[in-house]
Formats: sequence, structure tokens, C-alpha cells
Amino acid sequence: MGLIEQVFSLVFGSGRNVLRETAEVFVPNAEAQAQRDHGMQDAALQQFASEFHAPQRGWFDRLMDALNRVPRPAMALGTLGLFVAAMVDPVWFGARMAGLALVPEPLWWLLGAIVSFYFGARHQAKGQEFQRDLATRMTVPVSDVVRRIESLDHAPEPELPVRPDGNAALEEWQRLRRGP
Repeated sequence: MGLIEQVFSLVFGSGRNVLRETAEVFVPNAEAQAQRDHGMQDAALQQFASEFHAPQRGWFDRLMDALNRVPRPAMALGTLGLFVAAMVDPVWFGARMAGLALVPEPLWWLLGAIVSFYFGARHQAKGQEFQRDLATRMTVPVSDVVRRIESLDHAPEPELPVRPDGNAALEEWQRLRRGP
């Protein structure tokens, strides 16, 4: 039993797994890599959440936003409904379309202007709100980063230890092998 124990002690070290430690020098530990990846992804998601977190608004603002979202789906579903009505009851559909043909042209222009201005104004307002929000959120981190970069310009260069006579990595490895 003593010989086998000595062989295992030589291969696996005293309470350590030398094979695993050696293999991890060349191939990262999959479990540790998964934990690092998870931590990095979690940090990225938290950063995105903090950047795009909408401020709390009152019930009236939420109600108005909900009502402003109704016309586009209503127009799309209404158009599809007209196609269904034309197939189900062509006579009823023809009577309605004949009625639309009697609408004077200036009224069509007015309807087009109202719809265009409604959607255009809403698009512009939402776009400006998004850009304003983005600009507000981006100014703080960028200015901090710029200050940190500018402070590096005035920082003294760090001195690196120079060992012309030895191999620092080998000495560190030997020190760790010897233990504390």
C-alpha cells in the first residue's frame, strides 16, 4: 500500500490535484469560465438596465400613452376588416365604398393632413424624448471617463521590477511549490 500511496502522492500532490492544476495552465476550467461569463453577462445586463430605466410617471401619462397607441393598430385591423367585409357581404361593402366615393376631395386632404401630422408629430416627439434621455444618461459616464483619461496623462509612470539575472515566473512558481 505504501508504494501505491507514494505514486498517487507524486501524481496528485499532497492534498492537491497536480494534473488538474497543470491542465488548467493550458485549458481554462470550464466551471470557473462559466462563472466568469455569468458574472460578466450579469454586470452587462445591470448596466443596460440602469442606463435605460424609465422614470416613474403618473397614471394620466400612462393612460395618454396607452390611448396614443390605439390608432395605428385600429387602422391596420380596420383595413383587414374591410377585406373580410368585402368577401362576406360584397353588396354591403359596395354600398359603403360608393358612400366614400361621394366624400369631397378637400375632406380627403384634411383627413390626410390630420393623420400625417398626428403620426409625424408623435414620431418626432418620441424621437426627441429618446435623444434627450440618451444624452442625459450619456453625459455623466463619458465625462467621468474623460477625467480619468486626462488624469492618466499627468500620472507618473509605474516602475516595473527588472530582474536581468532571473526568471520571475519561475521564481514565483518555485516559491508557491515550497509553500508558506
